[in-house]
Amino acid sequence: MSDTYPDVEKQQANSGEKHTGQATVLHGLDASAADGTVHRNLKSRHLQMIALGGTIGTGLFVGAGGALATGGPLGILLGYTIMGCVVYSMMIALGEMCTLYPVSGAFTHYTARFADPALGFALGWNYWYSYAITLPTEITAAALVIEFWPGGANINPAVWISIFIVVIVSFNFLGVRAYGEAEFWFSVTKIITILGLILLGIIITAGGAGSPAIGFRYWKNPGPFQQENGIPGTKGRFLAFWTVFVQAAFSFLGTEIVALTAGEAENPRRNVPKAIRRVFYRILFFYVIGVFVMGLIVSPNDEGLLNNSGSSASPWVIAIRNAGIPALPSIVNAVVLISAFSAGNSDLYASSRTLYGLACDGKAPAIFRKCTKNGLPIYCLAITAAFSFLAYMNVSNSASTVFNYLSSLSSITGLITWGCINFSFLRFYYGCKKQGIDRREFPYVAPFQPYASYFGLVLIILVIFFNGYTLFLDGQWDTVTFVIDYITVVIFIVLYAFWKFWKRTKFVRLSSMDFITGRRELDEISEQEEANQHVPKNIWEKVWAAVM
Repeated sequence: MSDTYPDVEKQQANSGEKHTGQATVLHGLDASAADGTVHRNLKSRHLQMIALGGTIGTGLFVGAGGALATGGPLGILLGYTIMGCVVYSMMIALGEMCTLYPVSGAFTHYTARFADPALGFALGWNYWYSYAITLPTEITAAALVIEFWPGGANINPAVWISIFIVVIVSFNFLGVRAYGEAEFWFSVTKIITILGLILLGIIITAGGAGSPAIGFRYWKNPGPFQQENGIPGTKGRFLAFWTVFVQAAFSFLGTEIVALTAGEAENPRRNVPKAIRRVFYRILFFYVIGVFVMGLIVSPNDEGLLNNSGSSASPWVIAIRNAGIPALPSIVNAVVLISAFSAGNSDLYASSRTLYGLACDGKAPAIFRKCTKNGLPIYCLAITAAFSFLAYMNVSNSASTVFNYLSSLSSITGLITWGCINFSFLRFYYGCKKQGIDRREFPYVAPFQPYASYFGLVLIILVIFFNGYTLFLDGQWDTVTFVIDYITVVIFIVLYAFWKFWKRTKFVRLSSMDFITGRRELDEISEQEEANQHVPKNIWEKVWAAVM
């Protein structure tokens, strides 16, 4: 084991659990470890594009149509804007911890290190399951997107499912550099498309696409808000907004995946903060401006939003068809296909690296710490990839019902993860304060703290608690839906209680938090990588360095 600073053993003992892997940080840095280790093969451009375009997916291209139909143009704008602020509060908190300790497992490690090892255990296993089960969901979605084109529905979806499984699994088994390269080009494609759609939406609104100008027509009729559940007046408008708010939360899920790449990123002290800072611009331009333009070009009462499914329900496709522009709907559908494929690719990466991080922290069997000589956590990847075969359940109607229940169980896990990140940062923040550590000396200092984390944590708890509010309205009760909406919280509590009593863990006290382990090794790596950093020599290299 590499050197550590003094008193680490004492601090670890006070936390109530002996760190066994990265000691926890160190296992992920020591190339001579018996099990091998992951390699830092993700370049800056990979990280920046994963941060910028990694979570632009079916939620923005298709799913936002349901939010528009529910909340109206102002409801969707407010819902996505406020939830964007929540996501930003979570990401800057994660960015400070992730830049200081860029290790495998990321937020599961920070939760265990600064809050409670049992909390880290519950978070990690919940997160692993969530993305392992979402993987076959995205594969199925990609197969169903094919049906948009003529003749696509005549081919058994099992054929497309097989093709997507092979390609996605192959990308991940080729190593983290192949994953990063694939996500780079997927993200470039999605970013160019959404920017083009926003521009096209403005042109359609102004009447430049051959159809009459729309302006703010749909803000006047049917109005800025929809009435949810038939409830008129202020109450109906608020419930419509709240429904959009919850839907927006699910559209942003996956934003935190960029933190999981920190353990395999080149020069994380330099590249991770750059990626985190760009999250704000992604939220502003892609989501907020994107849904604002949607509210201009499509009526929330449009039959296409209410009666279609898949790509046909996309506000962009509906607006393009209404404007009479040929060919473009097929192009949007192709990008939706790429988005679903990209999401599956990221799901496999995120879940396998979470399992690896749990193993490094001693919260999963030691066999999952095993890496190949190329830095691939082979057993983590293999067992997670096996979940992709659940996609075949969707070929059968009866099995599809069971699969939908399984995937629905994981829907709230992302919000639990965000809440744990904000909570961990608050512990981290007050631990630094208690021990007299000056955060201004850290590689990245999160702005607006601790207020931003309090804001994010409170709203996340409210969304989780009121996620199934519609069940409690008159005539809306459904026991199965209630269980699906809240069972994830119960599972999380059970996992927490299991590890708490099994390992007798203690809540980490502010005075005994470990801010030392691994810092020296990470500082040395950062110094070496900075020394080897290529210095831009001409204007083009300087522009590239500024962008990437």
